[in-house]
Amino acid sequence: MAEQSLTRNIMKKGVIGVVVGIILVVAARATHFPEVFQFMFFLYAMLGALVFILLDAPTMPRLEGAKAVIGLIIFYAVLSGAYIGGASILPQYDPEDEKGKIDKVLKMRKAMSEQGKAEELIARAKELNDRAASIEKQLQSLGGGAVVVDDAAGSSSGAASGDLVALGKEQWELQECYNCHKLFGQGGKKRGPILDNIGNLMKPEELREKILDPKSWKAEGFDKQYEKGKMPDKYKDLMFKAEVDALVAFLATLKDASVNTPKPIKMK
Repeated sequence: MAEQSLTRNIMKKGVIGVVVGIILVVAARATHFPEVFQFMFFLYAMLGALVFILLDAPTMPRLEGAKAVIGLIIFYAVLSGAYIGGASILPQYDPEDEKGKIDKVLKMRKAMSEQGKAEELIARAKELNDRAASIEKQLQSLGGGAVVVDDAAGSSSGAASGDLVALGKEQWELQECYNCHKLFGQGGKKRGPILDNIGNLMKPEELREKILDPKSWKAEGFDKQYEKGKMPDKYKDLMFKAEVDALVAFLATLKDASVNTPKPIKMK
């Protein structure tokens, strides 16, 4: 009878643990928790069920002397095995992933350095171009032939614009803007508005102002988030000017009118 009662107790509380775990997973998914957290919540529910099962388990015979030591060792071996085994099935820290993120952060710095060199070369090319044009005029006044001049600066303007938007999209990822804002149907935890159409609602200088001073603008319908300061006031110190410019350039291209992006309200 005792064994039947214990079996019924295990089944009853095991089922309760599974139901509670499923409820926690559904709630976590609805609030946009990552999958690893959803899995952990389920494990916590099952662990709680196990604890309640053990509380109603029959009392074990008293162990003394060498048997007590062996029992203690076995208990810790089983507990450690369960802990290590459970932890091993969870996503592990990957140094390569972190290294890749750091490389992306440094990429902008490197690009800025290379961009500076490129701008210096373009400036020198423009100076030589002006000097060549002056010499050409002098030759023409003396009856000489024409000199063909290549505009090095102009040929790079189109590519530079596209590169800036691409760098801005990288900043969106690196600064983890998707944690609060939904874009292209991904990310967002309802702490900030959807931004698919923000380029039609705010000018570039207004976007820059919002990034550097979050209290300068408020999204319609986000009064509580605005009052609580959900958007951190850190980017003016965290980001270089060129990085902010790139992010603004990317946001300015978001002009999907089919998405209901909340109207920005000027606060300052």
